[in-house]
Amino acid sequence: MTELREDGYEVVVIGGGAAGLSGALMLARARRSVLVVDGGNPRNAPAEGVHALLALDGVPPAELLARGRDEVHRYGGHLLTGEVEAVRRDGDGFDVTLADGRRVRAGQILVATGLVDELPEVPGLRERWGRDLVHCPYCHGWEVRDRPIGVIGSGPMSVHQTLLFRQWSDDVVLFRHAAPPLTDEQAEQLAARGVPVVEGEVAAVEVVGDRLTGVRLRDGRTVAREVLTVAPRMVARTGFLAALGLRAVPHESGSGEYVPADPAGRTDVPGVWVAGNVTDLSAQVGAAAATGARTAAMINADLVAAETRAAVEARRRGDRPREKALT
Repeated sequence: MTELREDGYEVVVIGGGAAGLSGALMLARARRSVLVVDGGNPRNAPAEGVHALLALDGVPPAELLARGRDEVHRYGGHLLTGEVEAVRRDGDGFDVTLADGRRVRAGQILVATGLVDELPEVPGLRERWGRDLVHCPYCHGWEVRDRPIGVIGSGPMSVHQTLLFRQWSDDVVLFRHAAPPLTDEQAEQLAARGVPVVEGEVAAVEVVGDRLTGVRLRDGRTVAREVLTVAPRMVARTGFLAALGLRAVPHESGSGEYVPADPAGRTDVPGVWVAGNVTDLSAQVGAAAATGARTAAMINADLVAAETRAAVEARRRGDRPREKALT
């Protein structure tokens, strides 16, 4: 069991994915006391590799995170496998309660818990997630190129997703399923790109020998497909912030719920910051890591400014020790 600092941490990072570890690395290198608390259930765990990440394309997700944890540890950061149950205001900082009952004090909070993908309730769909059921063309498009792809309509972004995947294959079918009726413009776009639209509800996926072979519709029809894609409803993991009055809100795109923040990652609650998918639903691993680093730099800058103000006030009061004379 990790020994926590009795005097707490300048920053507690909640979430140990790309955004959280990148932020913790930046803070540890800035000589800040930092703790990363992570539940160990990364969103991309089912995927074979992380793609479109410069110099690390194809690296297994678990390996990427292991490297990140080692780097944070190397600079003195603390890491804890566990769940945060609640965060409450405590004077000028925060009281963080862990699921195992332990508590730790934090001066600042960086939330990088990512999100949960809510898939359509189609039997067999969840078991294919991250394998032959994918959602991001930039993450998986190359790997499924030129194969028969089916898009299961699930919301307002389904046509956009279909047109994107058409870039990687000329055999793409849209199963409208639960998506809104097509507008005349959308129907024309899909027809122009040679994408058939199948009406009717998808009842189940067809699998033979642990390989996806197609989908079965509610009316009994089956359509052969080797790959399926869907735009999940993406919901930021923020339940532990309820005591602070900070909750995820609907995204204007209709694709899920996120925590709004300014460009630096500041939320409406002073001292609470966000980075990665919890505030940017579409961020890939590289973008999430970048926002973690940027937000951590902003946290450090705020801490430096506060420390400087305190030092100036102390000096004015005469509390500051006399500086050593230069010779």
